[in-house]
Amino acid sequence: MTTLTHAPVPKRARPYEKTQAPTPAWLRLIIGRELAPTPDEFRAVCDALWVGDPAMDNLVDWMFEFGPREARALFEKALNDGWGSIPDCPEQIRNFFKSVETIPAWADFKLMDDGARFIHGTGLTAPYVLRDLALMGGYMLSGFNQALVMTGALNKGTGQRVAETGKWWMDCTEIGGLRRFGPGFKSTMHVRLVHSLVRRNLAKKEDWDSSVWGLPLSQVDMVATYLGFSVVMLGGLRKLGVPVTPHESKAVMHLWSYACWLMGVDYRWLAFTESRGFVLLNHTLMTQSRPDWTSRELAVALSKEPLERHFDNFEELRRKLAYHQHLSVSQYFLGSDKMKELGLPDDVKSWFPLLTLGPRFASYTGQRLLPNLKKRQEKRGRAAQKASLASMFGDKTHDVIRPDSDHPAHV
Repeated sequence: MTTLTHAPVPKRARPYEKTQAPTPAWLRLIIGRELAPTPDEFRAVCDALWVGDPAMDNLVDWMFEFGPREARALFEKALNDGWGSIPDCPEQIRNFFKSVETIPAWADFKLMDDGARFIHGTGLTAPYVLRDLALMGGYMLSGFNQALVMTGALNKGTGQRVAETGKWWMDCTEIGGLRRFGPGFKSTMHVRLVHSLVRRNLAKKEDWDSSVWGLPLSQVDMVATYLGFSVVMLGGLRKLGVPVTPHESKAVMHLWSYACWLMGVDYRWLAFTESRGFVLLNHTLMTQSRPDWTSRELAVALSKEPLERHFDNFEELRRKLAYHQHLSVSQYFLGSDKMKELGLPDDVKSWFPLLTLGPRFASYTGQRLLPNLKKRQEKRGRAAQKASLASMFGDKTHDVIRPDSDHPAHV
């Protein structure tokens, strides 16, 4: 019998035989291949469950040897001012930043900016998809939930953590945001550092069962997350009435591929087309377990997040409205059965997306014909995204998650 993997397959992954469901003819026509993984693809994904972020993980190991506080200050100095601003810069810092400063030949910043403009124009529709489909639906995959629950990152202080993720998303989708000193580049380096610290922290815990879960925050987990920001978002936008042109799809995929590369994901896992991303997403999902108690804990906490938001007027009314709007969007995408599995009300109606779908489709279709209207919508849409983020932070500093003293993986 042929062995399909080089390393032991964590128990969270499905057996190879159960990944071989036939692909419907219509879907095969769209993606140009079978959706099921080949033996080599299955082997590669399972092996990647044991791979983290070698470059950042090695740097973090050095930081603890050098002195965490001093090394963290050097990291921040190099990030904000460039490693050349540090006299006698340690080679570990210098080599890491040289690697992320070297722009790959495939990177196209103009195309990334086109992707950012499209995202601006989606206004609050993209955040609805990301929150109520990608994030809420992602909780169905219990294999991905373990690190979140064990760090308390999303089931405790959910509003703050969702806001921090939103800030990172906003930074990455600024025009030029992913260039060397752009806000998206800096935020991504902070998140990447936190991921490595969490990985180091959890891997040492006795209750982290690597035979079941593999390595915390593995390459597979990071890839599945980034595909949520690209493939899942694009599909969800269409279902909410936002037409997406081939160029817009390509631009969004390119933007998030570069962000994912900056996050420490290997080039082999980048998807520059939606069809490739859809196949890759399916392959990462085969490593995920069925819903369990973690799914319900995280989902219920996320569902109540709108009740913590901050508004200038009619706060209680607007909180309750946001709560019911988000539940209705999740119902629209996930359906009653999945809502029930997540511990959410399964009798919710999809009233909000159904009421807004027609007007939204008409508006975005009209923008194709009127360039000035499209530019105006990009400006209005971005303003709405910023206002939504501000309602999550309230009077707190708008920042991404950092390894500070209140974080379980602090330096």
